[in-house]
Amino acid sequence: MPHTPGDARSLADAHRALRTAVPDRQVHSSGPGYADGVALWNGAVNHRPALVLTCTTTDDVVLGVRTAREFGLPLSVRSRGHDWAGRALADGGLTLDVRPLSGVRVDPATRTAEVGGGASANHLLAAAGEHGFVGATGTIGTVGVAGLTLGGGYGPLAGRIGLAADNLLAAEVVTADGSVVRTDARHDPDLLWALRGGGGNFGVVTSMTVRLHAVPAVVTGLVLYPWHQAGQVLARVREAQHEAPDDLTIQTGVIAAPDGSPALLVLPTWSGDVVTGEDPSGPVMALTRLGDPLLAQLDTVPHATALAGRDAMFPDGRHVTIRTRSVPALDEAVADVVERFGGRLPTPQSGISLHHFHGAAARVAAADTAFSLRRPHLMAEILGIGEDTGGWADAASAALAEHAFPGGYANLLGPDATDQIPHVHGDNLPRLRRVKAAVDPDGVFAATPLPMS
Repeated sequence: MPHTPGDARSLADAHRALRTAVPDRQVHSSGPGYADGVALWNGAVNHRPALVLTCTTTDDVVLGVRTAREFGLPLSVRSRGHDWAGRALADGGLTLDVRPLSGVRVDPATRTAEVGGGASANHLLAAAGEHGFVGATGTIGTVGVAGLTLGGGYGPLAGRIGLAADNLLAAEVVTADGSVVRTDARHDPDLLWALRGGGGNFGVVTSMTVRLHAVPAVVTGLVLYPWHQAGQVLARVREAQHEAPDDLTIQTGVIAAPDGSPALLVLPTWSGDVVTGEDPSGPVMALTRLGDPLLAQLDTVPHATALAGRDAMFPDGRHVTIRTRSVPALDEAVADVVERFGGRLPTPQSGISLHHFHGAAARVAAADTAFSLRRPHLMAEILGIGEDTGGWADAASAALAEHAFPGGYANLLGPDATDQIPHVHGDNLPRLRRVKAAVDPDGVFAATPLPMS
């Protein structure tokens, strides 16, 4: 059942109960600790929880869940804070800040890592890199591993190793009644299935076991083409994506050039043999010859270095609106939309990014994980950065809609995407509803869109 902000008496009682159970420094209703707890990547979010509990252990999470239930408070989980829609914060309720749960422990023998629910991609890659491994991540290092994974987890290595969700092997979860559950392929497998793309709607993930991969280095970087060549370059990118081997993921889109004008971005990541990636006649370097580039900067670096290097492009605190659509391919109709809206970015910080889904990620059966869209496709991320950019983002999304699959990427869909939300999980929705009813019948957790009726 939906939760509403607690009344003053229940909030005061909850505050006292928390301060009785944990040190004062972990419970915040104001002051610097509170300000830090509610500061998200999207500065436009104005949700304000009444209380923030800093969770340093799984027991703290259990305490927070049980306290919210006892006093009837809305509950949310805040990790690295990159959900643009602000669902990390329980407006008028209790927010559990799990950032301290950021440890990563690598087992080289099994090629796995135990990753805390508050860890970022940078944390995971730093630990895995000490043993010559990488984990499945998104494109930015500061994004939380848990949130990314639970929603699916597109990333630059997806063609070779699959989505982040595909690499989730087990999890420790605090469920809505305050129980601590360990789920894996043998224990509560339905819950594990739901966590692989069904979002953070089933409990608080305090730790995860994820699969690691031997990728010593990647060949990556960016190629910028002048805007008047956009049509030609997009057509050639379409061909390159269609022919791309698993080891090559080709992200493309529109960003502002240094002079503020739009430019066509091609961002490849090659995770195979470095010699092939660096070969001037190979498939990676061919992407520097799709036109006459303004800039072509491709390097061989550890995957961790590549991700961390992009963090500065997306600083905290700016106003952000995101829309998303998933399209079968970069055909002429989609390219036309990209050109129309990319040619009039509302601010120099805004942009359009097309994430390449193919290879290993597309060979997983739709029913094997909660993430159901397993056909090769492009996930369009329309970023309006700055105030009053929502109209542009809405118009771009509407223009792509007639060329897109129903639904969209759960991690980027806001609560107002009512035309897309019913279709996010496709034929997997009935099973997800059954898992939700079993572990959270009162609807305590609502992290990403999951229609229950």
